[in-house]
Amino acid sequence: MAVFQRDLIYRPGRAERIRATDSSLPTGTVHDVTVTTEDGVLLNGWHILPAGLNCKTREDCDRELTKAKWLVLFFHGNGGDRRGRDYGSLSFTELDSHVFLFDYRGYGDNGGAPSEEGLAADARAVWKYATEERGVSAKRIVVYAESLGGGVATRLIADLCKAGTPPAGLILGGTFSSMTDTASSHYPWLPVGLILLDRFESDRYVASIDCPILQMHGSHDDIVPLAVGRKLFAAIPEQSADGIPKQFIEFTDAEHNDFDEQRFQTAVAEFFVKILQRESEHTLQTTSGKPAG
Repeated sequence: MAVFQRDLIYRPGRAERIRATDSSLPTGTVHDVTVTTEDGVLLNGWHILPAGLNCKTREDCDRELTKAKWLVLFFHGNGGDRRGRDYGSLSFTELDSHVFLFDYRGYGDNGGAPSEEGLAADARAVWKYATEERGVSAKRIVVYAESLGGGVATRLIADLCKAGTPPAGLILGGTFSSMTDTASSHYPWLPVGLILLDRFESDRYVASIDCPILQMHGSHDDIVPLAVGRKLFAAIPEQSADGIPKQFIEFTDAEHNDFDEQRFQTAVAEFFVKILQRESEHTLQTTSGKPAG
């Protein structure tokens, strides 16, 4: 178990090449994008446009991105690759959001081998790509992270909060307090704490995240037990820096990330509204506080 633990944690789908045309979404709504990490790994991904938009060129995509209400960075779980997540992005694109969906190293058609440190580097590269190369303001970026992706995203955002550049919000789906807690729930007879290499200690990272957080979990999740998800929620600060309370939604009878699509989308839409309302209130307070003239 100790020797092959990363084979148990990471279950990537693999392909020689994955292109936008391999997506199940209409032609012109998905575009290939690439980014290179700080350690030289080339990551391939997709830029998925909001519902109703169709672009032919990068210039067209950039023009639409500058007008975007939201950009969602989608950090997926430990299995498969981006081909299985394009449909899941519809909950965001139908809310007028762009989506960047990248595969981690060792997933899909990307080189390298996955590890906690490697995925952390991947996340930093994706953030830098979105904010610097594509010029999207952090205030318009919401991170969605499911399962293993939660461990990747919480570390990234904790660092961004410390640097004073947090995203507009974080949405967590079916994720854990730590990999140690999750593995222990499956292998209670093993000394997991002694042998685990990649620990993904999300409960430690979320304690310093000050952007708004929405967490969702299925009551019948047998991959990441509900108790492990609730342990993570307990570690999240009661409210964000701008006063938005943390929120936990339990999907009754749902399994691992098997959420009711309509309820999921409604929860996301309400989360977006809260962020915008608080931003508007802050703008009004700042404006009214300025000296006349």
